Amino acid sequence: MAGASRTLPPPPGAGIGLKSAHFADILDAAARGAGPSWVEVHPQNYMMDGGPMHHWLTAVHERLPLSFHSVGLSLGNPDGVDRDELERLARLADRYAPALISDHLSWSSLDGEQIPDLLPLPMTAASLAHFAVQVDQVQDRLGRPILIENPSRMIGFAHDSYDEPDFLVELAGRTGCGLLLDLNNVLVQRTNLGIDPIDYVDRISSHLVGEIHVAGHSVEDHGGERLAIDDHGSPVGKECWELLAHVTARWGPRPVLVEWDNDVPAFAELAAEAGRADLILGEALANAA
Repeated sequence: MAGASRTLPPPPGAGIGLKSAHFADILDAAARGAGPSWVEVHPQNYMMDGGPMHHWLTAVHERLPLSFHSVGLSLGNPDGVDRDELERLARLADRYAPALISDHLSWSSLDGEQIPDLLPLPMTAASLAHFAVQVDQVQDRLGRPILIENPSRMIGFAHDSYDEPDFLVELAGRTGCGLLLDLNNVLVQRTNLGIDPIDYVDRISSHLVGEIHVAGHSVEDHGGERLAIDDHGSPVGKECWELLAHVTARWGPRPVLVEWDNDVPAFAELAAEAGRADLILGEALANAA
């Protein structure tokens, strides 16, 4: 599917991650015309034939658009994409027809063993070529473009030959994939790698970004050295909201996901965070008009 330019219709407004604790709350809010505009699903949580999880997901899908955010394809695996995982994802996508499908610029398995983390790639010509082949295979099987999320990195590699924004833009150009721009990951790398967040996002082509993530993170002190941890366990930070306002002012509205995966709060707090994102999107739309 290299060179494809087809894009997918994004779900409107701000969304939240679908948590089992919030199934009933989301359905109740949707029935009242309230709550988030869409929900993000980790498809690995639904890769079974039936049961309660599918019962709830079907009910939510009848009310709200879905975005599939995969964490299991391990696209950077030197052995290539996990074909069984890809088949399970394809069957699930056929069943629910999500508006968007995404995965990460990372690897998470080796020699058949799954690693419970999303590990970064070197930014080199060889890794770019390998990753592009894997993205093409996934898109060919799914019959649609996917989005690739920028990573959250604690360290860089000594022999990187690409800056990360250039790597992502080149990947999109080779494969026709889009990008999922995680603004929190950019801010994590500001602390850990010393990058300039504004320069980073301004080097990403507007038309490539199909979805945006915002989240909170924590910062640890290690003997005077600060280390940012992408833990998704707190409200979206002030700087992340400011970066969202910056990119949407330049690019116009995009679907925005509020990520909160640890110490998950009550549904009302998550919905309020999504409402704040919607205000920023509304300002961008008004300014564009």
